[in-house]
Amino acid sequence: MRHRRTRTPLARDRGLASASSGAGHWWRQRVTALALAPLTVWFVISFTELLGADHRAYAEWIGSPINAILMIALVAILFYHMALGLQVIGEDYLHAERTKLLTIVSIQFGCFLLAIAGVVSILRMLT
Repeated sequence: MRHRRTRTPLARDRGLASASSGAGHWWRQRVTALALAPLTVWFVISFTELLGADHRAYAEWIGSPINAILMIALVAILFYHMALGLQVIGEDYLHAERTKLLTIVSIQFGCFLLAIAGVVSILRMLT
């Protein structure tokens, strides 16, 4: 007769990647949210000052190196943060593995394309 070991749920779960990758994902969401807070305040204040301005004023504003850098950072971090949040929703509410994987890949790809489009748009305003 074979001896069966009784294992606790914690012992069975050790070594699985979900615990460590989940913690990393959680931290990335918090760090991007923290970075977005001052960038969003800067963006709102800047655009409030430009209300009613013409295209030339916006072009001059984005032509400033600091404004261009901050805007690119805002766009990049915003879409990365969005991808992280949407991924969690997909993981939590989709149960079919194939659908979950396809949705997460689509979210990542879509957010990446939107971020690239935003950065290219900003760079085009500089020329």
